[in-house]
Amino acid sequence: MNTLVKTDNTPQAPVGTAVAVTAAAAPVEQKQYLTFMLGGEMFSIGILCIREIIWYSNLTEVPMMPACIRGVINLRGAVVPVMDLSNRFGKPATPVTKSTCIIIVEVQTQNEGEHQSMGVVVDSVQAVLEIAASDIEPPPTFGAKIRSDFIEGIGKVNGKFVILLNVNNVLSMQEIGEMGQAAAAADVAIAN
Repeated sequence: MNTLVKTDNTPQAPVGTAVAVTAAAAPVEQKQYLTFMLGGEMFSIGILCIREIIWYSNLTEVPMMPACIRGVINLRGAVVPVMDLSNRFGKPATPVTKSTCIIIVEVQTQNEGEHQSMGVVVDSVQAVLEIAASDIEPPPTFGAKIRSDFIEGIGKVNGKFVILLNVNNVLSMQEIGEMGQAAAAADVAIAN
């Protein structure tokens, strides 16, 4: 889990060789992303919103929550909701194995400037990648297996594609709250 992979494919000058830097060879903007596996596919989240990674442990289920919310955990005295990312994408729930992790992410709330910690369940964490902005394509307009507003872009890394997730859309507190209200209304309708 502690791997940093640089994806810059520019040739390196031999040690001791003077290299002239021109305006055309300005540094390329790169961002770091944590990659993880989910249902056999590789996804990533920008490293700046990730607080920590913990092994999957017992969760406390909360009644009348949307199906994608597995429950809550106690993280050093704070109650943190945990989302099953696979379920959020409309797929079956993530099976718990010895490599299952919870990534603790900080997302924006509806109130300006406020943040909420949230956990996401993934199959396994892979590595931290540095991806140049030039190696990121915009999200596809069709054919994606998940909602296009969940995708920030598609990164090209060593000949493979990595889906860069838009954390604020995937973990939208407002949308999850609306899903919870709909689930509660359905439970009440069934009970009557």
